[in-house]
Amino acid sequence: MTEAGTFNKVEKSDQRIYGERKIIVCGYPATEHLLIQAVIARTGISDMPMVFADESCLEKTLKEIIALPDLFGLAANSRMRRAVILSGITHEELHHIMDSYRAIGLPGQLWATLTPTSEGWTLKALLDELSAEREAFRKRQTN
Repeated sequence: MTEAGTFNKVEKSDQRIYGERKIIVCGYPATEHLLIQAVIARTGISDMPMVFADESCLEKTLKEIIALPDLFGLAANSRMRRAVILSGITHEELHHIMDSYRAIGLPGQLWATLTPTSEGWTLKALLDELSAEREAFRKRQTN
C-alpha cells in the first residue's frame, strides 16, 4: 500500500521497504504470539523486532507504534482485526514472511507495509482502510 486505495506489486528484490525494521502484529490472541514469532523465524530473519499491538494502540500513529520497544504487548490478547504491518524489510523478506504465514495455515489477515503517508495514520485508520480495500477487491473479483 502506498497511498489510500492504491496497491503496488512487490517484486522479489533486495530493495528495502520504507521505515525502521519492525513488524506490527494486530488482532492475535496471546496463545498465537509464539506462532507468529515462529513464522518469522522460519524465514531465517533473526533480527526482526516485533510489536504486538492491542486495543491501547488503536489511536496511536504507526510512527508511535514503531517506536515501541521490541516485544511490546507480547502475551496480551488482542481482539481487533488480524493484520501485520511490515516496516524496513526487503521485498524478498516480505515474500518469505507471507509464504511462511500461508504455509502454517493461519487465518486470513490484512497485510500492509509502512509508507511515509501511513506512518502518520492511527492504527485504527489503517485497519479501517485495509478492510475497505479488501472489501472493494472482493467485489471487483465477483463482478
